[in-house]
Amino acid sequence: MEKSLRTVAFIPVRGGSKSIPLKNINDFCGKPLVYWTIRAAVTCLEIDEVYVATDSIEIKNVVESFGFDKVKVIGRSAESATDTASTETALLEFATSELFGKVVLIQATSPLLEAIDITSALEKFQEERADSLLTVVRQKRFIWVDSPEGSIATNYNPFKRPRRQEWEGYLVENGALYIMNRESLLSSRCRLSGKISLYEMSEDTYFEIDEPTDWVIAERLKMLRLKKNSKLDSAKIKLLISDVDGVLTDAGMYYSTDGQELKKFNTRDGKGIELVKKAGIKVMLLTAEDIEVVRNRANKLKADYLFMGIKDKKKFLEQFFEQNHEYSFATTAYIGDDVNDLDCLKLVGLSAAPKDAHYSVLREVDYICKTGGGQGCVRELCDHILQVEVKNGLW
Repeated sequence: MEKSLRTVAFIPVRGGSKSIPLKNINDFCGKPLVYWTIRAAVTCLEIDEVYVATDSIEIKNVVESFGFDKVKVIGRSAESATDTASTETALLEFATSELFGKVVLIQATSPLLEAIDITSALEKFQEERADSLLTVVRQKRFIWVDSPEGSIATNYNPFKRPRRQEWEGYLVENGALYIMNRESLLSSRCRLSGKISLYEMSEDTYFEIDEPTDWVIAERLKMLRLKKNSKLDSAKIKLLISDVDGVLTDAGMYYSTDGQELKKFNTRDGKGIELVKKAGIKVMLLTAEDIEVVRNRANKLKADYLFMGIKDKKKFLEQFFEQNHEYSFATTAYIGDDVNDLDCLKLVGLSAAPKDAHYSVLREVDYICKTGGGQGCVRELCDHILQVEVKNGLW
């Protein structure tokens, strides 16, 4: 690939932190802190190369000890590593000396960042034809400003206090990652310019590690994620099964003027299925419905298996596995959204659900997608499976 077309990650890591000395290589969940963001960038399939810029020989040695092939440690000037220097200073030094198309600026102090976040953010950046993008977290807090004239609420009306579940809240920059085109960066000399897009991350990524109390909270959250992800990372997937309504579609019921039932599918799911098939994973669509539009979609996706009108999915799969010994519940990933999927979700090696699935399903699955049914949740699961395959050297 031409250097000018590459998508690269840039992680600035300086050695002079005052609040937590050498925090970027302090032990965090059993690894140096910077390891977690580097691993996220390395396992993102869309990142061609990862640059770690540091002024510290000690940090350089630690990063190189990780042994990641896609990582290159580079130096940074003393001016860009002072307490008062902006991140843009280091970023512009890098952009001036290296050719690339897009750069993903990643902060080492955001260890809850995962490869799927980078993938999804890059996808949104591309879809919206943005010049730059930043990550945000939705918060539902009431903000007040104190003044001699009297304190005022800035984001809600105290006389119409909203209920949390009915309030959209507001978006807060979490500092995890930024994406920008090289040309936009060099012309504006700012990480954010032109048409700016937002990518919303999960609520727990609100925490950046700047103070010791941040470290304690973030490490506890990371440990919970690692415990949950241990099953995801160990699954050897041979078959991906997807429900249709509420997963590949938004569960809406649409009808043409002549009464024909229509379905709304998401094109991103098609790309995800194409990629897992390329990796050797078979794909099955399994649904209780039996309508022609689903058959047409399955043909378009080139699904390996389509089974419609299946009321008892668990019983059906037991029979299917008996007849097809290359598959089993243990080597199957299954994504479903409602109670008729529960029995299967409890048995498979990797269970997943869109974020708007029934609460009884969300309680049981290994992986809850950040997207809803018909919004690309199958693509998200496919990306996760492929990133695990890459990390484990299976693809």
